[in-house]
Amino acid sequence: MSGGPMTEAMYYVLLALHRPAHGYQLMQQIARASRGRVQMGPGTLYGVLTRMEKEGLIVLSENDGRRKTYLLTNAGMEALRAEYSRLRAMVRDGAWIGEGGTNEKTQL
Repeated sequence: MSGGPMTEAMYYVLLALHRPAHGYQLMQQIARASRGRVQMGPGTLYGVLTRMEKEGLIVLSENDGRRKTYLLTNAGMEALRAEYSRLRAMVRDGAWIGEGGTNEKTQL
């Protein structure tokens, strides 16, 4: 992976692959993990899966001709953890907004 921020779709696919899954299962797990906020269609999903497979974040673990089952690689888990840490840091940086205060760093 390039090391930059990942797309929301990539993040949720990696999150959903905490256990091997095929496309339809992934769409359901993504909707569940995002509490219904993210509804990923097949076109988006398979585009993301192809990209992540090329980047070594996932592998095809089974292909019975009808369904392709994907599995998270060690590199995929590392990328997911790094993105999770990056997102947590962003939320921490903006926590003052939820507290109703001001950010001293932006005050001149």
